[in-house]
Amino acid sequence: MYKQLYVIQEGKPELATIRSYNTADFEQLIDVQRQSFPPPFPEELWWNEEQLREHVARFPQGALCAEVNGKIVGSMTGLIVALDDYGHQHSWSEITDEGYIRNHNPEGDTLYVVDICVVPAYRKAGIGKWLMQSMYETVVQLGLTSLLGGGRMPGFAQHVHQLSAQQYVDKVVAGELKDPVISFLLRCGRVPIGVAEQYLEDEQSCNYAAIMQWKNPFKV
Repeated sequence: MYKQLYVIQEGKPELATIRSYNTADFEQLIDVQRQSFPPPFPEELWWNEEQLREHVARFPQGALCAEVNGKIVGSMTGLIVALDDYGHQHSWSEITDEGYIRNHNPEGDTLYVVDICVVPAYRKAGIGKWLMQSMYETVVQLGLTSLLGGGRMPGFAQHVHQLSAQQYVDKVVAGELKDPVISFLLRCGRVPIGVAEQYLEDEQSCNYAAIMQWKNPFKV
């Protein structure tokens, strides 16, 4: 994957590159994680070099980064799974092999999102949406059925005593509440199809995640 496009940063167009990441990018990729997921997000869930080596070796088409002015400002990683092997009630560590993707199955039907992150300074520039669009293109190119992934629910902790996780997602979809992650995924064309318990150690989400899908429109 390699393409260039303009994003709008603080009202000004800036040329961005979406490309596959490689071993030379590891230090920057880990720094992007550090900026994107500050405490209380667990530090041990940031990428390490061994995980990144597995990504580029096993499924380079699913290892994407966004670069502006020679600096990486976002990344997205995926693997292919056979969805019937996992179903919708799965954990992040189970379906991603704790981020190492050694369970990547080239014969599978679903591109599963391991991670997407953008540094705070570029979150309103459209970087995340372009990374997601690029992964949709990979789904189409490989003839997969869909893209799937668990979306964090960082606003849920504020409502956990009044709403169930499913009710919270329903209210976000209805426009009654906004959630930084779920609302973003909705804008990217993802559709919630379930809620997973104990998906990821995440205080803000109370360990829940919305399982959200994008179907390949060319695979009816």
